[in-house]
Amino acid sequence: MALYFRYMIILLKSQLQYRASFIMLTIGQCFTPLTSLAAMYFLFERFGQIKGWTYHEVALCFAVTYIAFSITECFARGFDTFSSLVRDGEFDRLLLRPRSTVLQVLGSKFEFSRIGRLGFSIGLLIWAMLQMPTPWTTMKLATLILMIAGGIIIYLSIFIMAATLSFWTIQGIEIVNVLTDGGREMTQYPLSIYHKNIRRFFTFIIPFACVNYLPLMVLVDHKEAQPFYSLLPLVSVLLLIPSIWLWRFGVRHYRSTGS
Repeated sequence: MALYFRYMIILLKSQLQYRASFIMLTIGQCFTPLTSLAAMYFLFERFGQIKGWTYHEVALCFAVTYIAFSITECFARGFDTFSSLVRDGEFDRLLLRPRSTVLQVLGSKFEFSRIGRLGFSIGLLIWAMLQMPTPWTTMKLATLILMIAGGIIIYLSIFIMAATLSFWTIQGIEIVNVLTDGGREMTQYPLSIYHKNIRRFFTFIIPFACVNYLPLMVLVDHKEAQPFYSLLPLVSVLLLIPSIWLWRFGVRHYRSTGS
């Protein structure tokens, strides 16, 4: 981990060389969730609620999703842009170093400008928490932390699996964005508003429901909530394990592009 933090400090210093650009990019990152939140506000202003969910409850769901996605984009960007390392032959150098390839790819790129989006989402989360009519217990706070951690693990797993495909496709596959950006857009709202097949896919294949929708029911004291829903974010580890295995399989079968 010391090496990882060293990578982080080096890249942070390089990005801060152009401070004005960095600050503008950071501020600009706030507008992505802001526009989505504004659209959500006007939707609820018109209809009042969606399938029993209020604006404050959905805002809480929205904030958790964006916090998890922003942290993953900031600190796991190396996997999201991994195809360029394969295409340019830079991955060959990583293989020569006596360190884990996962650690080196994680430390190859950081998007610190995502801190702007993260800060906005944290502010929204605090505001939504204060609007909840029921008190926040220790169990609810622990559930909230697990939801964010589980979301990070799922996005990281998807990034790793998408990066692994680059060993065979060379160029990154845009369809993976259906699971990253698409998953983020889907989980801004409780999954109960979607078709049952979509709910099944995002519960049993890519378990976003286990780290977002189902634990959210515990936070808002939904009548259908079950106590064990608080522990469902731990299911995210079951997606990370095969993604790491797939990565190692890809590394063993990697053939240099010769660049």
